Amino acid sequence: MQKKPSLLVQGERARLFPVLSDSSKEGRATAIFLACLSNVDEFANALLSSVGRPIGVLSRVRTFTEVCFQNEGEPMRGRPDGLIEVRTGKATWYAMVEAKIGNAALGREQIESYLKSAKANDVNAVITISNQFAASPSHHPVDLKLNGRSAVRLYHWSWMHILTVADLLLTNDGVADADQQVILNEFRRFLSHDSTGVKGFERMPRAWPDLVRGLATGERITARSKELREVITAWHQEVRDLGLILSRQTGVGVSARLPRVQTRNSEERLKHDIDQFMDRACLTASLDVPEAAAILEICVDVRTRSVSAGMKLPAPEDRKTSAARIGWLLRQIKVTDVEDIYVRVHWPHRGFEQYSLAELRQDVSPAAHVHADRVPAALEVVLVRTPGPRFLQLRGFLEELEALVPDFYHRIGADLRAWKAAAPRMRDDRIVPEDVSPQGIARDAETAASEDGKGGIWPFRR
Repeated sequence: MQKKPSLLVQGERARLFPVLSDSSKEGRATAIFLACLSNVDEFANALLSSVGRPIGVLSRVRTFTEVCFQNEGEPMRGRPDGLIEVRTGKATWYAMVEAKIGNAALGREQIESYLKSAKANDVNAVITISNQFAASPSHHPVDLKLNGRSAVRLYHWSWMHILTVADLLLTNDGVADADQQVILNEFRRFLSHDSTGVKGFERMPRAWPDLVRGLATGERITARSKELREVITAWHQEVRDLGLILSRQTGVGVSARLPRVQTRNSEERLKHDIDQFMDRACLTASLDVPEAAAILEICVDVRTRSVSAGMKLPAPEDRKTSAARIGWLLRQIKVTDVEDIYVRVHWPHRGFEQYSLAELRQDVSPAAHVHADRVPAALEVVLVRTPGPRFLQLRGFLEELEALVPDFYHRIGADLRAWKAAAPRMRDDRIVPEDVSPQGIARDAETAASEDGKGGIWPFRR
């Protein structure tokens, strides 16, 4: 990375205590955030690593607000809220920052204008911040047609993502310097206050209840439907918010499990989920909780108007009967309130059978004897609820989902353990090295032949 000349005609160092009018919530939040970024090393590294710019020992981070650039090129729509500068030796990396707060949404034309200005000024990236969510920083909540080979990269952080990163660092004692701990904790306190305007994903789009009712009445829905695209895009934002909620609850980073092609390209993810919805009328997601026994699977079945969360574990191979395999899972489920909890027994090449946890605790035999010629390949435990009228509500649906998923993990998922084969033990007749020397192996071979009654000689037969 080449050394770059100064880009700024005007730029104020980002202040931890900005002097701004009471109405400037956005400017205040952005300035305080950028000041923390330049003053808390681990915080800067955690966030900037997510956009491909990790902070090393020799790196220096500076941040600015009220910025103007030397090469304006085409007139910009407004002025970016800030600039991040990272110097490492002779190399310098720059990122423009555009932030929105509260209900303000990012605009396509403004972002495109900043991307052009960034290119004219040799700025490496544009980073947007808002209450909108994206699966990863390289995805973006605004539908933009970008040139994949552009030298300027576009990234997005939600305010809740920034708050979660700060929270995890402090929860896990991830900030070494005591003064920097105080700064980051005050930032966490500021960002989490209601008056700041930072919030999670709160509402499904207006197309949501219409889509649900349309399926119920047999209305034809196409993959090109604008309303379906809005619902799937909103679902992706909610999945990201759920991951951040679980991250703060568990103290570890929880993220969506996506195929590589969807991680690289958000449009591929959108297309896949639209096709899946057309096929099954379901919204699904997979959350990866570090060290958990299995992926946490979420399903919203629009036809039955139900929501579920569950985990699927391979059956233990050292249990030889179906009853023993099912019993292995049942012993891991500690809950006493078994309402809405089900166990799915997956059979090789036969799909699965579902039973309530209550009935299996009474008698496992009906589930174990479904297929006498085989044993279960996997066992799944799920929490299923039908929210009733709240399923159609823009807020109520999300509230039900955000109550169910953490409830499942807290009461069931965290107690599950994946089966692991026992370590191999030595054979009793091969304890000492001499037992497995060439001479020892030869003795075993002679003994085996003698026990076969052939005296060590195998007769030739036509």
